[in-house]
Amino acid sequence: MTQVQFAEMDLQEQIMADIKEAMKIKDHQKLMALRAVKAELLLLATSGEEVTCESELKMLQKLVKQRKESADLYEGQNRMDLVETELFQADIITQYLPIQLSSEELDDILKNVISQCGASGMADMGKVMGMASKEIAGRADGKTISERVRALLN
Repeated sequence: MTQVQFAEMDLQEQIMADIKEAMKIKDHQKLMALRAVKAELLLLATSGEEVTCESELKMLQKLVKQRKESADLYEGQNRMDLVETELFQADIITQYLPIQLSSEELDDILKNVISQCGASGMADMGKVMGMASKEIAGRADGKTISERVRALLN
């Protein structure tokens, strides 16, 4: 699957355009995933907080994480039909996230962050995670970042 490029459109406009396209071609699974994103965008907009690119990224990451966790649960229950649906939806939603960093790129950024904040051990993990999360912003999930920081600080 390829990443969706929408520099001239905001996320909500892009989702609406993609919903219309999915309706035209009668792609029901894609439509379900896109409607879930639309619903979350509406919730975000009505939450009273300002909707920023960062909050949209966090929302998309949360949706992908939920789909993957659900797929794991369904796999444990031997419900492969539901696993496929959840993973398909996760793939659709992932297209709206920035291109994810490779492990080498992630390690390079984390090493740079560690040297910038002068971290020397696990006691400095919180400081490293704070800086790294800001710098990486949606290009890697928090669990992966945490695992890599632990490995680099040990």
